[in-house]
Amino acid sequence: MKTILFVILIIWGIPSSYFRSKFRKIIYQTDDWKINIKPLFKKEIVGLLSNIYPNNKQYLKARKYYVIYLLVYFFLFLVYLKY
Repeated sequence: MKTILFVILIIWGIPSSYFRSKFRKIIYQTDDWKINIKPLFKKEIVGLLSNIYPNNKQYLKARKYYVIYLLVYFFLFLVYLKY
């Protein structure tokens, strides 16, 4: 069972770069590819947990999908740790 959960975690982690890249480009208002390799910053955390661009529909949609993605990833990780 633990092996199956590990494989599920790996597969679920594949789209993380897409969601994070899209979200970071909106937060930092850039299309530069280098934003993907920079470390985690405070603005990204604040943008994830609060609403820093309330009128930007693209930001709100990206944040919603990224939060859902991270919650499912966190739940899968907790299940993996339990086994």
